[in-house]
Amino acid sequence: MAAPRQPQQATYDAIVIGAGIQGSFAAYHLAQRHRDTLLLEQFILPHSRGSSHGQSRITRSAYAWMPYARMMPDSFHLWQRLEAEASTSLYRQTGLVVLGPAGDPELEGCRRSLRADHVLDATALAQRFPGLRLHAGEVAMWDGTGGVLFADRALRAVQDVFRRHGGTLRDGEKVLRIEPGAVITITTTTGVYRAPRLIIAAGAWTGAIVAPLGLRLPLQPLRIDVCYWREKEPGSSSAGRAGPCFMAVGLNQAPHGVYGLPALEYPGLVKVCYHHGSPVDPEERDRVPPGTPRPDVAILSSFISSYLPGLEPRPAVVETCLYTNTPDGDFILDQHPKFNNIVIGAGFSGHGFKLAPVVGKLLCELSLGEEPSHSTAPFAITRFSGVLRAAL
Repeated sequence: MAAPRQPQQATYDAIVIGAGIQGSFAAYHLAQRHRDTLLLEQFILPHSRGSSHGQSRITRSAYAWMPYARMMPDSFHLWQRLEAEASTSLYRQTGLVVLGPAGDPELEGCRRSLRADHVLDATALAQRFPGLRLHAGEVAMWDGTGGVLFADRALRAVQDVFRRHGGTLRDGEKVLRIEPGAVITITTTTGVYRAPRLIIAAGAWTGAIVAPLGLRLPLQPLRIDVCYWREKEPGSSSAGRAGPCFMAVGLNQAPHGVYGLPALEYPGLVKVCYHHGSPVDPEERDRVPPGTPRPDVAILSSFISSYLPGLEPRPAVVETCLYTNTPDGDFILDQHPKFNNIVIGAGFSGHGFKLAPVVGKLLCELSLGEEPSHSTAPFAITRFSGVLRAAL
């Protein structure tokens, strides 16, 4: 349980805004460095309003862009460390199939990141995973490290270990005002807190939080349809065990990509989602008028009929989640251009969960003024033009 409701006025070594997976890992690393840390969350925990809820996320080594590929071994190691600290399982190794047109740049990038020849043709894929179908001119890559992270369990675990190291988690407290300075003052709906360093990792609400600090970050929240599809013959796709995760890239009918996870959350239902969604105000996410078109579901239905013929082509369950996308789909991990004791982690664009242990470590290192353990130059705020306003 979080701390009880009462007016608060306290000083900490560090404050983190946002108790999703990224902010929670940032707070976890700070607490492990023996910094007295406050983690603030606007909603009562647990909740399903942001990007970190649900039972499953894909993890993988295959990444087309090398900055992420270089971070993944560290991420796997840190997930294992959290499993040991929390005495719970957070990862199931299922392997990952990446499929798409032969020669596709993203597919080739994934192959390079695996540093080995893991190409499967249609015959080999059908023999190993009969539920997946390739078409003429397409190939698949095999990532044996791929698998499923248990998302809800992971979020609870990192918050529990954070508190065990002396951290304070206060939920149900919306940030109302941030006053920059050598000591930053945070006013919430319940209290006033001060610290010499602040990390903002507030997901889809980050843009609104940093706007009064003179930043106009190009962050676009998207509402994602999270779809589950019934097996025509229950258990057929897994043959008694969890089938692989998969990603489809470079397809004309699904330009943003499709991904899937085995039937783990709902018995007999395979999770298959489109890696894109509809622009949304995070405060209005659940207010969708009945009968609103869902073009992403139509894209998925067509994909299922073509590539996963063992599944019913109509979703059995549709839930929602939020992505917060940057224009280039890559993260923001940087200090505020004017206030270097304010660090921002944002724009995880639907692929940040697996990397959260490393992201949290980088945000912690930036906050403490240390040399980051991985280069954060690719994630600089200044790669976007016009983000800094003339005056606060």
